[in-house]
Amino acid sequence: MSLPVRYRRSAAVSAAALLCLAGAAGIAQAQPESLYAPSAMVFSVAQGDDATAPTVLRATTVSCAPGAQGTHPDPKAACAALKSTGGTFDRLLSTPNPDRACPMHYAPVTVSAVGVWEGRRVAWDHTFANSCTMAATLNGNAIFAF
Repeated sequence: MSLPVRYRRSAAVSAAALLCLAGAAGIAQAQPESLYAPSAMVFSVAQGDDATAPTVLRATTVSCAPGAQGTHPDPKAACAALKSTGGTFDRLLSTPNPDRACPMHYAPVTVSAVGVWEGRRVAWDHTFANSCTMAATLNGNAIFAF
């Protein structure tokens, strides 16, 4: 027994609709979970001049996308400071404050930023002669104010 033409056409349209829905579902699963590029960083301050094996004095985390969060005491300010660098972390450094006198003893301190910034992997560190020089050069930068 053969189905009338209107039922065969209806079945074909239903099958095509199911295939389109199945295809759309596959496309929807391939979309990224977020519109924001990931930005999650670990910042540390360590004693020593070797960034590969320092004695970490303190560390904190910041995640900036989609909102500022982490263990940093002020993640919003840290994310704003990071954004102002344009991805060039040497911009965190400034000319030391000339009104601030630091002792001339060598007790190296290394600051590090490691993680993912706006979707790309980064690893940056800078060594200062001592903690006073670090404070004078970072000049109140929110990122290492922890």
